[in-house]
Amino acid sequence: MEYIYIGLGLLILACLILVISQLRNSLVRINITLDKIARQMGVLDEVDDKIKDLVSEGKKIEAVKRYRKITGAGLKEANDYVDKLIAKELND
Repeated sequence: MEYIYIGLGLLILACLILVISQLRNSLVRINITLDKIARQMGVLDEVDDKIKDLVSEGKKIEAVKRYRKITGAGLKEANDYVDKLIAKELND
């Protein structure tokens, strides 16, 4: 009888993992679509200008905060974006 409960538990866990994976994939597709829309509307260009100013002033934390506020992005995504801007500025 215990094996049935263990089996059911593992089945439920596998289903949850599958659902989470599907949700994650859907979120990636949504983010890609939103980025395309933002580019077409020029939102990212406006963000770049404001964030670039903060990066050039050495205000990374403020740049990350501003990017998150404007785009609604998570901390990692915003930090990665600002890091790319910093690397680009160092290469120029």
